[in-house]
Amino acid sequence: MLLLTASRPNNPVNSNLRTQKADTDAVPKTNTTPKRILIVEDNDLNRQMLHEYIVFCGYQVLSLRGGSGFFEALAEFQPQLILLDLKLPDIDGYTLLRQLQQSTEWGYIPVIIVSAFAFKADQQRAMSLGARRYFVKPLNLSKLKQAIADELDNLET
Repeated sequence: MLLLTASRPNNPVNSNLRTQKADTDAVPKTNTTPKRILIVEDNDLNRQMLHEYIVFCGYQVLSLRGGSGFFEALAEFQPQLILLDLKLPDIDGYTLLRQLQQSTEWGYIPVIIVSAFAFKADQQRAMSLGARRYFVKPLNLSKLKQAIADELDNLET
């Protein structure tokens, strides 16, 4: 179930390495800086809506259209969590997940898969490669929001 509100027009989604900070009204008023989430999603509409929703939830977000520039984005943006689609135009998400998990520098970052691949075999493969959670599109955003919060809380303990 996809539960999204209308997105704001004229609010382009970052597909380069610039970061977009959350609106000040959407960020919880705390003494901590917002957690950083990297979204890798090739579908423009899905990426934009997911980006806006995650920003609305109070996180700092960087969105990429594909895998090119993925490791450069990790180095520059330093995300604390990654939302990864499996079907990307330039490299498949499984390959990115494998490379990420083999990295001593980035292997600790929790990855949540957000994919249209609904077969159990796809889920098992992603989980065996190190994904922490697996969501099938269309998304239940409240469950995704809770999963993100849980994974980020686990990093702190």
